[in-house]
Amino acid sequence: MKSEDSVLAAIAGYVDTLSFVALFGLFTAHVTGNFVLIGAEAAGFGQGVFMKLMAFPAFVAGVVVSSLLVKSMEPATPNRAACLLYAVQAALMLVFCLAGVGVSPVVHSDSTPVIACGMVGAAAMGVQNAHGRLVARPGVPNTVMTGNVTQAVLDAIDVLSPRAPSDAQAVARTRLGKMLPAILAFAAGAIAGALAYRHVGFWALLLPFVVLVWLAFNARGGETEMAAHISPSPTGSTTATNARK
Repeated sequence: MKSEDSVLAAIAGYVDTLSFVALFGLFTAHVTGNFVLIGAEAAGFGQGVFMKLMAFPAFVAGVVVSSLLVKSMEPATPNRAACLLYAVQAALMLVFCLAGVGVSPVVHSDSTPVIACGMVGAAAMGVQNAHGRLVARPGVPNTVMTGNVTQAVLDAIDVLSPRAPSDAQAVARTRLGKMLPAILAFAAGAIAGALAYRHVGFWALLLPFVVLVWLAFNARGGETEMAAHISPSPTGSTTATNARK
């Protein structure tokens, strides 16, 4: 699916912003932000340092489980692996949603249920981060936009530069066309996540859950279609047998 990276980027921005707003600045989609917040809170700024510390092993657990599941598949085709990882992330997203609803209103960052809620969210986004590295397909990173923005700026300079070779401009233009939709989708998802939490709280996580279920079924449909193309038809098999004779 051509828009898959943009959809995943929107999910990452949506969930990351929602968790940041709802759970005392917790980043679920990447751990770099949590390291920065842990450092700040160690100096007496902010709150919820223990939850951010626990988000790291939860994130790692999501990556490890994803790797083990994909490696256990025989055969591990890209569509089968994608379907499985989408299903796992969707299940974790639903648990994240229900856990968040259960702890609302979130008042204490050091509450065990609140910490557990944040850990489930980090595990769900750990699965998405692992997905891009475990499933071989053309695409761009869809959870952290720092590298994408950097590359997009460099490509834009090459495209606009009259001194850049034409072949370099063509490559930069193609890459820029792939990265810009993901960047814009992440930004739109971030805005939507904050607004959705303001209006419906943790129930807003039902939206990424539904989208992930849809992505899982879409990947499963692609696997079925691929299998139909690969499997020889009875007529084709007979023809091949006659040809050998």
